[in-house]
Amino acid sequence: MPPTRDAAASAGRTEPGGVPGAGAPSRGHRPGRRSVLAAVTALGAAGAAGCSGGGEASRGQRERAGAARRLRRTAVRESELLLARYDSTAAVHPALAGRLAPLRAEVARHLTAFDGDAGSGRRGRTPPRDGGHTAVPPDRRQALAALAAAERRTADARARALTDAPPELARLLASVAAAGAAHAYLLSERDA
Repeated sequence: MPPTRDAAASAGRTEPGGVPGAGAPSRGHRPGRRSVLAAVTALGAAGAAGCSGGGEASRGQRERAGAARRLRRTAVRESELLLARYDSTAAVHPALAGRLAPLRAEVARHLTAFDGDAGSGRRGRTPPRDGGHTAVPPDRRQALAALAAAERRTADARARALTDAPPELARLLASVAAAGAAHAYLLSERDA
């Protein structure tokens, strides 16, 4: 079928944008049913794909956010238990209170870092499972060794949690785990 006169005219015409044949179709030209049906089907398919993908993406985001909240809650509990252990050790061995104070202050800052931006604060929170009364060995060296072991266990647990944490929380966990390892070292020094 030879091209219509309108098609031939628009093929050679240059529009103001400099694109040949890009002008508005002639008055008598309308898109066919098949073209409209194809366009509606394509838009519908694209819209459906976008909706289902968005739902899966938002579900994944919710799951990741929930996992991050659980990791933070665990880190908060671990820090609370460490604080209780520091307090118990200082209560049983008052001569160690000065040596433990800077390390305890660091653990308190770690607790704030894990819990501070959640806005929940510490009021109304249930105390650690052991009620804050941690069995402290009567011997001073053993007490420091027990505290060092608690710091080491907590640092190891935080290092293991890195693989499941989102980037920002992973950086915080790594930093606090390194600090805990340093605390364990300082607590187990020979001059204790």
